[in-house]
Amino acid sequence: MTDLPVRLELAAVRDCQDIGNKSDILRTIARIGEECYRLDAEAIRTGLEAREALGSTGFGRAVAIPHAKLPDIDHCIGIFLRLSEPAPFEAHDGKPVDLIFALLSPEKSGVEHLKALAAASRFLRDDNMVAKLRGASGQDALYALLSKQREQRAA
Repeated sequence: MTDLPVRLELAAVRDCQDIGNKSDILRTIARIGEECYRLDAEAIRTGLEAREALGSTGFGRAVAIPHAKLPDIDHCIGIFLRLSEPAPFEAHDGKPVDLIFALLSPEKSGVEHLKALAAASRFLRDDNMVAKLRGASGQDALYALLSKQREQRAA
């Protein structure tokens, strides 16, 4: 299993319903970023949309890792969404997504951002982990799966 080198709060891990498309997903991420991390929702949404304009961050198998760099943070943070119904995301394989791990990094982070992005990608390419995330019973179970590796290292 891969360690996710990001700050991830329980409140930033959500089961979501009534999300119909990529724009809804990005707005939801922005709102959660504002609620949980006290970040500017508009800056998050704008940053995510700018990155998506370069090419979809939906990498296939119904998973997406939208990401952006922001000026007002000093460490990488995560937001995780599990959708009740897959939503179109212009993924490379054409399939809608139901698991989304958003990564927000400091504007001047280079290697830190790339390492966090690579870790999230490895984590979400693990078929066993993806099955567990899809089958988890709710927010607490999702958070436990997403934070398990960090807790093991702390022990």
